[in-house]
Amino acid sequence: MYRILKKEILNKDVEKMVIYAPFVAKKCRAGQFLIVMVDEEGERVPLTIADYDRVEESVTIIYQKVGYSTKLLGEKKAGDTIFAVAGPLGKAVKHIEGKRIVGVAGGVGAAPIYPQLKEYKELGFQVDLILGARNTDYIILKEEFENVVDNFYICTDDGSEGRKGFVTDALKELIQQGDKIDEVISIGPLRMMKAVVDITKEHGIKTSVSLNPLMIDGTGMCGGCRLTYGEETKFACVDGPDFDGFLVDFDELISRQGMYKEKESEHVCRLDGQVKIEK
Repeated sequence: MYRILKKEILNKDVEKMVIYAPFVAKKCRAGQFLIVMVDEEGERVPLTIADYDRVEESVTIIYQKVGYSTKLLGEKKAGDTIFAVAGPLGKAVKHIEGKRIVGVAGGVGAAPIYPQLKEYKELGFQVDLILGARNTDYIILKEEFENVVDNFYICTDDGSEGRKGFVTDALKELIQQGDKIDEVISIGPLRMMKAVVDITKEHGIKTSVSLNPLMIDGTGMCGGCRLTYGEETKFACVDGPDFDGFLVDFDELISRQGMYKEKESEHVCRLDGQVKIEK
């Protein structure tokens, strides 16, 4: 069992949890992820390591309550335990040579991009961040980013904070300023990352993206997280989750991501106890 040290509600859908996991905290690096099981009979939920503390022997996860297991996780409080925390899984971020990194994150993509930008800042890079959200309520980790990045640009759909519009508009403006960008790191919805790559590819700016397709075991056995990468097939769980955005077939990923939408819209969940099963 793994004890929950702290829990914070970031907004009505997203929560932050610090978990005592000494063996994971000892080894993990930015870019890696965990698989969490809330209870012994629960499903395996892959979650990015949003932060870690080797002294406290803890790891931090940020999750969106969208399904049965994440909603069950949301019922847990500080002091409670969860059944399993497996990791670290995936490959740690590979640092590049250079002086300036620009992060582009959308929604809960703020969680996995934070430890990467933090590491680059510790290495002496200039670190800028463009963060997109639906509105003010959906901006997460704002204070943490303010302590890490040199320039912080917020874009919201409704203009309630920062500028109104897309993160790609802000990225275009940064590029047009002419200052050299050594790498762009983009994490968020697939369509957002694809749009970012379309821009950076035009300007020849190296771009890393973090992918989270459907995943079951996290060890490359199930093949559910496969993607076409250049002329090869890769698996996000063992070959990633970070990839060179220029080589990712985003159209295929987007198509696969939506392949179950029709079934999902028809499905009535019987796991929450709200539906009576007729015998």
